[in-house]
Amino acid sequence: MNIDVNGTPIATDEQGYLINLDEWSQELATALAQKDALDLTDSHWEVINMMRGFYQENGTAPAMRALIKLAKKELGKDKGDSKYLYHLFPYGPAKQGSRYAGLPKPTGCV
Repeated sequence: MNIDVNGTPIATDEQGYLINLDEWSQELATALAQKDALDLTDSHWEVINMMRGFYQENGTAPAMRALIKLAKKELGKDKGDSKYLYHLFPYGPAKQGSRYAGLPKPTGCV
């Protein structure tokens, strides 16, 4: 499956996760979000960038529990909450956020 980003096809699996993680860009994240009828705000980017940093340090995308703990630590108590994260990523913060961040599907997510 491909998604077109500025005239360039980018390969994804059937769930929309990147095949080649090096092809990630903000434009790709925006295109994936538009397919979900979602406009990325500064709050979304804050979480996406945080998730990318977690992946760089740990080599894995954060599952939901780890994502909440990470958000609480890095973004504060108000944003380290599942309600807040689901408000941003209604189809599942760990899964949907990882897709937009160009990360593999988090371990343990079905």
